Amino acid sequence: MYLQRRNRILRKSAAIRSLVAETVLTPNDFIVPLFIDEGENIKTEIPSMPGYYRYSLDLIILEVKELWKLGIKCVLLFVKAKDEVKDNTGKEAWNPDGLMQRSIKAIKDAVPEMLVMTDVALDPYSIYGHDGIVDMEKGVILNDQTVEALTLMSLSHAEAGADFIAPSDMMDGRIGAFRKALEENGYTDVGIMSYSAKYASCFYGPFRDALDSAPGFGDKKTYQMNYANRIEAINETLQDVEQGADIVMVKPAMAYLDIIRDVKNAVTIPVSAYHVSGEYAMIKAAAARGWVDENKAIIESLTAIKRAGADLIATYFAKDAVKLLSENL
Repeated sequence: MYLQRRNRILRKSAAIRSLVAETVLTPNDFIVPLFIDEGENIKTEIPSMPGYYRYSLDLIILEVKELWKLGIKCVLLFVKAKDEVKDNTGKEAWNPDGLMQRSIKAIKDAVPEMLVMTDVALDPYSIYGHDGIVDMEKGVILNDQTVEALTLMSLSHAEAGADFIAPSDMMDGRIGAFRKALEENGYTDVGIMSYSAKYASCFYGPFRDALDSAPGFGDKKTYQMNYANRIEAINETLQDVEQGADIVMVKPAMAYLDIIRDVKNAVTIPVSAYHVSGEYAMIKAAAARGWVDENKAIIESLTAIKRAGADLIATYFAKDAVKLLSENL
């Protein structure tokens, strides 16, 4: 049979497949989320995230050093606040001696070149587990008061030495407020990675286990986005870019590959995606039952996220992925 074009020629060996691959993962693609706890010599596995841990600050330094040696250049910090510092103002979030602030300083001292990003939201510090200040009489999250609190939080992270703040709260107008505050206070080299299209997703459950930050009432649908919508994601993202975001994020990733592509097509700044805890847990659970090959599922999933348009991927699989890539999986 004569064929003018035989497409399989470019698939016939590993060598040619590698040469013509359109999407290639490298350690430079990954942001590593890290969970930090008070205390010393603490390494607590998160039950709903097998193989992932919450570390005390002394051990998180060792973890960051290992990540740097692997070629990973960026970490995203989350802290587990003690119950006694939680309230409805979030004031612990901008405590200069708080766990987040101490963690930023310690990591930058230990590995100065590591890019440190910090979560900006009130849920770890809230007695209600919400991302903002709550008006309990009305049962609503107060937007403008929350932005004021988060601005103080952002400035405290910048003062501690954060390279990027990463607001995950989804309050209206917060990116403009943060950029203005950073500029006015001399933190002109601190970047903003905005969770611009963060959906109200069921895939966040294990993360909330990790930080004990599940909402104490209701849900987060009045500020996180409706997963039925895609145009809304573009509107949110473009507003964040206009207000001064340096990087925009889509969260979650795997169930929102179409949104990642839409956002990538709409902006000219880097796009990140968060491969969230529930997506991690599903792969782990299926692999534990022998239903999928875990290593292959990791690389295929991350490649799909990058192929969709993500320039950066926050993922709990980052360390595993780098090791697998070095083995040419």
